[in-house]
Parts: sequence; C-alpha cells; structure tokens
Amino acid sequence: MTPDLLELEHTLATAVARFDQLRTWEALGEPTLGRHEALELLALSEVLARKAHYGRQLSVRTARAAGASWTQIGAALGTSKQAAWEAHTKWIDDQADQHRVSGVAGLAEPDVATLRDQAGDADS
Repeated sequence: MTPDLLELEHTLATAVARFDQLRTWEALGEPTLGRHEALELLALSEVLARKAHYGRQLSVRTARAAGASWTQIGAALGTSKQAAWEAHTKWIDDQADQHRVSGVAGLAEPDVATLRDQAGDADS
C-alpha cells in the first residue's frame, strides 16, 4: 500500500475518515492494528499531508487573486512573506513539471503563466 495508490482512491474527506478510524484503533489498542493497517495508517498520513499542501496552495492562489499581499499571506500561514512566496512559486513549478510529464495532471503553460504573473515577487 503506497500513498500514490491511496491518493487515487481517496478524497480528502474519505482519507481523513479512514485515518481517524485507524488512528483511534491504534490509540485504544483495540482492535489491534496488523501490519497492513499500520502501513495503511502511515501511507494515509502522507496522503493527508499531500492533499493539505495542495489545498493550501489553492487557497494562496485565491488570496492573491483577491488582492492579498505576500506579507498578509505569510502572516495567515504563520511564516514570512518570502517563505510563503517561495513555497507557492515552487508549487507552480511542480504543477508545470507534472503537466509536462503527464500531459494531463498539473497545470498547462497558459495557467502556469497566469499564476506566475499573479504571484509576482515576494515584495508584491
């Protein structure tokens, strides 16, 4: 069981529900988690981290489109404007790379260009 397979199988809501179920069983010790369930729990934790990261970047995109500055976005994320900008521009680059490789996943060049323009620099 890998995060890549589980990510295709689960939405954020279903991944959270299954993670919560397994985590509760782990905490209570009943039923005892077997190897399969323990590995599923680990893989689901990675799936949740990936989906949360993606959702965060979509929210950053929305905040920029609504006129938020990087200082404001950094404050909302509990980080600096530079760190927020760098994380978002890396996400844009990763989306472009995914699209180049798969032709389907990620973002096509016109969308990437729009997002790069919207992101501006860390001082905007």
